[in-house]
Amino acid sequence: MPPVYDPLGFRINSVEDMSSTSALPEPNHDHRQCVDDAIAMATKICRQNKTRFTKLRRRVLELIWVSHEPVGAYKILDMMNREGETNVAPMTVYRALDFLMENHLVHRITSRNAYIGCNHPEVAHNGQFLICQVCGRVAEIEEEAISRSLAEGAARAGFDNVNSVVEIEGRCQDCRQVAYG
Repeated sequence: MPPVYDPLGFRINSVEDMSSTSALPEPNHDHRQCVDDAIAMATKICRQNKTRFTKLRRRVLELIWVSHEPVGAYKILDMMNREGETNVAPMTVYRALDFLMENHLVHRITSRNAYIGCNHPEVAHNGQFLICQVCGRVAEIEEEAISRSLAEGAARAGFDNVNSVVEIEGRCQDCRQVAYG
């Protein structure tokens, strides 16, 4: 069967191609479990690293995990200022984000100038992110072959200590199913 392409240029050969397992949770799932798991892991990691997981850092992490879409620093700032009795300064949010990144609890999605929670902060890894062009949700994957290939290519070019972040844009399974019923 010759390849079939959708209007955006994505290859679709059959309905089976569209029914693979999604890397994202159901679009309307309850994010409380995601938030609770992230806070528990952050507490554990901060205890191990002997770093302070302050109330402010915790709140920033919670706000990042309330959806699976990247969230910008000023969006976090806006959410915090709307719910609090005092105004939070932008530098305060940026310091909290720096702390969360240093402890591998969040990743920065450069193309969106935004942050997403890390699915497995207890393990050193290079981030690979699938970003849906339609709904904006992001899934973190860990494909060792991609990480290895990038490290090997960098080594051939004379680079070492490579820290790579790969952002891949496309459409998630849910958005493809909506488009093709």
